[in-house]
Amino acid sequence: MGLYWSFGTVLLLLAITAPVALAFGFGGASAARSHIAPLRWIGKTYIAVVRGVPDIAFFLFFVIALDQGLEYLRHKWKCPDWDEPVRQGNDFVVCTAAKLPLGNAPQWIHETYGFMLAVLTFAIVFGAFAANVLFGAMRAVPHAQLETAEAYGMSRRQTFWRVLVPQMWVYALPGLSNLWMVLIKATPLLFLLGVEDIVYWSRELGGAKTPRFTDYPHPDWRMYYFFFLLMFYLCFTRVSEIVLDKIMARLTHSQATAAGEAQRKAAA
Repeated sequence: MGLYWSFGTVLLLLAITAPVALAFGFGGASAARSHIAPLRWIGKTYIAVVRGVPDIAFFLFFVIALDQGLEYLRHKWKCPDWDEPVRQGNDFVVCTAAKLPLGNAPQWIHETYGFMLAVLTFAIVFGAFAANVLFGAMRAVPHAQLETAEAYGMSRRQTFWRVLVPQMWVYALPGLSNLWMVLIKATPLLFLLGVEDIVYWSRELGGAKTPRFTDYPHPDWRMYYFFFLLMFYLCFTRVSEIVLDKIMARLTHSQATAAGEAQRKAAA
């Protein structure tokens, strides 16, 4: 049953991470093009730093740093009389009350906590790539349209939300489509974050089993399990391509782009 539940875990991760990462990306892109210098610096730094760090290094470092940071804050709050150092060589030692989650917490709380850390990490990493895509899409919108909106008396905020944002998606969707495919392929990194995903269970169940360890002994079946995963990911990405193509056709309808012009010629 762990294998079956792991498919739901992967799909739930994608369903939550995609909009959260898009929100991170939209915020980062908006900050990067802001006229306020500190916001612009923050947005560009976020995009450059996260995109410049290898994903696997970020996944290994950020989760540990975040977890220890939260426990350290709880430790200072809940155990102010603690007189031992928190950092003891390679060990990070906090009081029992500061543990996240608590040692006596139910197993589902531990699993939920690990899952939420995974969602946050995926969202930050892929949000930076989404921010770069959206930043380029915002710059691709013809500047003359923005000037025309301002000439008609629109404020900077109205121009942004009514002219720039609605038109940028047609330019951003190809890059976001590629990012969605990369996100699907990156889900096996859940294992690095302590989440038992479909790759973990395929390796565990597919390995050779003897009567000493299981009531259902079998030889090494990992090839069959991983072949099934191959077909799952191929089918999933194919369905994603079909859906994204339909969204692209919808967005380019009546737009002054090459795709929109092709639609008008086909209709004629």
